[in-house]
Amino acid sequence: MIADWIASPPIALVLFLGLGVLGYRWVGRWSPRGPDSPGKRQPYACGEDLLPTEIRLSYRRFFRLALMFVVVHMATLVVAFLPRSLDARLLATGYLLVVGVCVDILIRRDR
Repeated sequence: MIADWIASPPIALVLFLGLGVLGYRWVGRWSPRGPDSPGKRQPYACGEDLLPTEIRLSYRRFFRLALMFVVVHMATLVVAFLPRSLDARLLATGYLLVVGVCVDILIRRDR
């Protein structure tokens, strides 16, 4: 009845999201305000000066490494669930060769 309706995932999401927003606003009204200072809105960098704007940090190497791990883990899952017949072993060998080429491409492009 009403308990099933409230417990449905979309309704529960909306309810908890609303409770979270209301709680955030309510606590925001009661929290103390500090004095404004020039560095108050700056990102915290562990007490160090931030890098100049000419230097841009890139996550390209990280995402390439993450993609390599996804490829290797998916290959492991595929091979683990193949049957133990000779045809499946030949298929797994070919599949792992293709995955090895993909990983090699990901590693070589990183240099």
